[in-house]
Amino acid sequence: MGWTRKAESGGRVKPERVDESSREFRPIIVKEAIHNILNEHLTGKNYDAEETTEWSRQIADEIKVKLKELGYDRYKFIVQVVIGEQRGEGVKMGCRCFWDSDTDNYAQDIFMNMPGRKTRKNAVQSYAEPGSELSIPEQESDSDFEEAPPPQAGRGRKRQKKADTAPGGKKTVKAARKRSGDDEDAGTGSLFDVVRLGKASLQVTIDEWIESYKTDRDNALLELIQFFIQSSGCKGKITPYMYANQEHAEIIRKMTEEFDEESGDYPLIMSGPQWKRFRGNFCEFVQVLVRQCQYSIIYDQYMMDNIISLLTGLTDSQVRAFRHTSTLAAMKLMTALVDVALNLSINLDNTQRQYEAERQKQTAKRASDRLDMLLQRRQELEENQAEIRNMLTYIFKGVFVHRYRDTQPEIRAICMTEIGIWMKKYPNMFLDDSYLKYVGWTLYDKVGEVRSCCLRALHPLYDTEDLAHKLELFTNRFKDRIVEMTLDKEFEVAVQGIKLVISILKFNEQILGDKDCENVYELVYSSHRHVAQAAGEFLNAKLFRRDDENTNKLKIHKGKKQSLNQPLLRDLVTFFIESELHEHAAYLVDSLWDINDMMKDWECMTDLLLEEPPKGEEPLDDRQETSLIEIMVCCVKQAATGESPVGRGPNKKLTSKENKQVMEDKTRLTEHFIVGLPQLLLKYLMDAEKVANLLQIPQYFDLDIYTASRQEKNLDLLLRYLHEVVEKHTDSEVLETASKCYECLCSEEFAIAGKCDVGRKTLIDSLVVKYREAMQDFFAEGEDPDEDEIFALLACLKRIYAFFSCHDLNNWELWEHMFLVVKAGNDSQGIPEEIVCKAMSGCSMSLFWSLQKLNTSNPDKDAMRTLRKRLNDLMRFCHELMFHQQDKVCEEAYITICDTLVVFSKLLGENAVMKPLVYEPDKSLQQQLCNFLAEKVFVEDEDDEVDENVKIEELHKRRNFLACFCKLVVYNIVNIRVAADMFKHYMKFYNDYGDIIKATLGKAREINKVITAKTLALSLSQLYRELQQEMGVIDRSSESFQSLKELSRRFALSFGLDQVKNREAVAAMHKEGILFSLSVDEHHNVSTPPPNLSFLEVISEFTNKLLKQDKKVVVQYLDKHVPVGMLPQAKDAEWQSFFTYRNSLTQGDHEVHPVTLKQVQQRRQKRKADISDHDSNTGDQWGDAPTPAPNLAPQMASTAIKRRRMDEESIGAPSEPGSEQDFQDSAQMESEGSEPSIGGFESPQGQYLPPQQVPYHHHRYQQHAAYYTDTQQTIEDPSVSGRNIKSLV
Repeated sequence: MGWTRKAESGGRVKPERVDESSREFRPIIVKEAIHNILNEHLTGKNYDAEETTEWSRQIADEIKVKLKELGYDRYKFIVQVVIGEQRGEGVKMGCRCFWDSDTDNYAQDIFMNMPGRKTRKNAVQSYAEPGSELSIPEQESDSDFEEAPPPQAGRGRKRQKKADTAPGGKKTVKAARKRSGDDEDAGTGSLFDVVRLGKASLQVTIDEWIESYKTDRDNALLELIQFFIQSSGCKGKITPYMYANQEHAEIIRKMTEEFDEESGDYPLIMSGPQWKRFRGNFCEFVQVLVRQCQYSIIYDQYMMDNIISLLTGLTDSQVRAFRHTSTLAAMKLMTALVDVALNLSINLDNTQRQYEAERQKQTAKRASDRLDMLLQRRQELEENQAEIRNMLTYIFKGVFVHRYRDTQPEIRAICMTEIGIWMKKYPNMFLDDSYLKYVGWTLYDKVGEVRSCCLRALHPLYDTEDLAHKLELFTNRFKDRIVEMTLDKEFEVAVQGIKLVISILKFNEQILGDKDCENVYELVYSSHRHVAQAAGEFLNAKLFRRDDENTNKLKIHKGKKQSLNQPLLRDLVTFFIESELHEHAAYLVDSLWDINDMMKDWECMTDLLLEEPPKGEEPLDDRQETSLIEIMVCCVKQAATGESPVGRGPNKKLTSKENKQVMEDKTRLTEHFIVGLPQLLLKYLMDAEKVANLLQIPQYFDLDIYTASRQEKNLDLLLRYLHEVVEKHTDSEVLETASKCYECLCSEEFAIAGKCDVGRKTLIDSLVVKYREAMQDFFAEGEDPDEDEIFALLACLKRIYAFFSCHDLNNWELWEHMFLVVKAGNDSQGIPEEIVCKAMSGCSMSLFWSLQKLNTSNPDKDAMRTLRKRLNDLMRFCHELMFHQQDKVCEEAYITICDTLVVFSKLLGENAVMKPLVYEPDKSLQQQLCNFLAEKVFVEDEDDEVDENVKIEELHKRRNFLACFCKLVVYNIVNIRVAADMFKHYMKFYNDYGDIIKATLGKAREINKVITAKTLALSLSQLYRELQQEMGVIDRSSESFQSLKELSRRFALSFGLDQVKNREAVAAMHKEGILFSLSVDEHHNVSTPPPNLSFLEVISEFTNKLLKQDKKVVVQYLDKHVPVGMLPQAKDAEWQSFFTYRNSLTQGDHEVHPVTLKQVQQRRQKRKADISDHDSNTGDQWGDAPTPAPNLAPQMASTAIKRRRMDEESIGAPSEPGSEQDFQDSAQMESEGSEPSIGGFESPQGQYLPPQQVPYHHHRYQQHAAYYTDTQQTIEDPSVSGRNIKSLV
């Protein structure tokens, strides 16, 4: 029957340092002793429940005797033996104890007799602790008999004969290696494969390696070195001969030659979860290696010297993979050594205290042997500490000092991350200006990730009070740079910079000046939410600190205790006013939302607005009240929706916890403002700005609370004040907000909808009566309206339009009256522009509500006819009003037309019954819309004295005009070609409208790529003609022409990287460009080039978007469209554009790409195999033949040789692109009818003549053949035999 047993041993007596063997408990030696005893007692035995007690006692006694024989005289041992029956069930065993981690340890071994098998695995776990007392175990150690971890690296032949089970009952790495042969992904079973797969315990792996090292240190080190080479992605193999006879530099050079450069990937940068785990396992491997060796072989002056020497050499390699991997390993090695140094420092301090305590005892009580032992211990620790410091210094100077400024940002980031850890863990050595300077210098790095690593390295230093005072000199030197980084273009760096400034502020407020703080204050209005929130934390730490000491001194006013947040809210209002960004209150609120609870203190806010201030405090002035109301409304909105303001990134979906918080906040604010809002409206009833803000609050109410809490009285007050607001105000913003408020209150899902609807209808009835009276007075016969009548009509129209925007007023039959104003505005120029604009807007809203009211499945035919007639009438008059003398009327007519076209577009016609209502703009209307853009949008500001705010408002208005037109393009309402007039301004007005035009271009391409490409070609040709009109003859070196080429380049970039997907569109672009460039009229002189020839340089920007085979088709298309009788002259400056474009199409057809070092080695070996035997033996096996780098320029041969070589190679070879023969071949292809074609390049046969009818073909290029032969020459590189490189001279 199968059975299992386990034995453990340990002790707690401080050992005396008598000799080498008794200095420290050696688990490996003890494990071997336990292993032998278990095998001696248990081999061949079956489980017997009656005899196991005696077996356990005998085994424990013999182990204890054996341990004493090993010379651990000053230890006490605890031996624990457990025997159990093996029935295929899992077994776990653990014990805990208090011990000294410097001297105490344990060993264990497991013996397992599997059923039906003779193989056994044995385990005894032994804890040994110095000390005079025993204690209850506290540290659990698992000793289960579970399935083994995955395979690990092979360690050599000798070790494969040992037991296959690791401590804890887990199969060892050696056993896993045997199994790895059956696993396709297990690799060769090397250390690299173990770390890559990550299935085996790294600690077990390293313990096995340490055991191997003690047996044969050279083979073990070779295995470790091979691990670092493989981790770099190198397939090279280091042989024992190489390791024994070559220095590290020679080995690295050989591995560099064998490195595969065909792929730029290597393990540290490869994608996928497996390689992400590898990076973590790789770093852990280095750290565990040092940790497991720290009490043994780390001080043998062999292992660490070799590892450090190898890594230092690899960090100087030209191969990025070697440099990156070795730098990471060296930095992690240094971090692990820092931990060792820390432990040594702690042990040294403890030993020193013990020594001093013993020395101060009376002579009679002093133990001289203990003093000698402590003195020896202290000397040993000091020696070890000095050795570790030397290692740290060597790695720092040999690796860090060179790699912190490496060309690769990943390597620089590693250096900055690790030095921050060293400074935090071991400040006695590293927190010094001689080390801090490297971090300070790297704050100026050009890569954001490196700068961010520097800032993250400094955070914990400033946050630790004991360390921060050591940074005083560093802070004075680099404070300005740190503050400057809060404005970094990389948002993550800016966030880290702000957090570091906060740490500096908490450390010492005096360090940051007012100017420094102001730079951070402004960032609360940043469009990036993380930056703004970080700035909000700084603002809160600097200005909004609550004075908890004065909590009991708060004043009581009218029986109510003053809120703790009241002084903070006053400061917030003051800050908001002084920042002079009143349109961005929502941004300020969002920045502080999760930081300070004053943002939800509704009661304190309303008290500041409604209550009289206590004695000694100033009341809020009008500006402060306005600002506080604006902030309060923004707080209400954010609390009720949980959404960030527009422009602060996408709003993520709220979690269930966040949704619950939002609902709670919404309930609280509703309960408070149901009572407070009517009081606020009453107080500020005549203040338009304040009322416009206050009326937004009901939109975020939980309106069911009106009914649930029986607040009908407050609802009546709210409706009453709403009615008064609408009747007393004419401000558009106030009226629109009131209209939205009514829309919210009248929502049918709430019980209060009926009462609110009655109030709304009563108000609208009143407004309609006043409007009709005003119309009658205004259009009274025989009299011109006076100012009062004009004001009355305008006020009524504003109210009507505001309510028409949210409510259907067609039941009040207002169309005829409003359309009468529109017609009158077109017939007479005397009607004020605002009245005409509001009437137009009201008419359009009437049409939209009429359309919405129709039954889409069975619409009323009379209603459809009426709607169609009104639509035609409005569009006709709006088209005419676009020619109005007053700008506002023209602009409103333009916006009305665009909006109406979108609503009544082709999308409406997808429903067959609604198709009669579709309105399609004619060509004259489309052209008028384009003209409007040219006159109102694409104009430059000439008046520099205009106020900046006015300029911004004007720009917003123009962007709105452009967006209206772009909607017509995006929804395919107007032809894409109409947008050519807009696309041509892409570069000139990029800062103002670039984002809108770019988005429109992308949408247009989704509709039709080919038509969009032709539209872009049309845009470029229009600009080209404008240049011709300005210059007469195009100057290709002029700034205007270069700007046109830059626009063409931007258009080309918009096509993306998928050449196949854009093939037809790019082809159409080249076709349109060629036809435009080579077009001539009937009377053109054939002795001069076409007038638009230089346009070919513009479309040459699209050449790289063509597929290679398509370039040949375009070349042929270009050649046969040269006007009859014209001879392109290569040396003629007027034809240079033609040859520039043609060469861009033929360039690179015969390029030879650079080869990698590996390919060169393979070619060299192949050449060696082909030459004679006496030549092949000229070098030894490890000789380093000169190997050219991939990007080195080839050596030049003489011109005569080059030309002769090219002439020889040209015999019987295909013609060179652009040569005389090439043109003859092209003509022959045309005559044979073998023209390849793409897209629109199938040209009509009538557009060119057969070769026999165009005898000038050969003549016109033959005299310039030298041009092509001079521009493409074959140059032989003597350093790479047989490799020819094409070079354009």
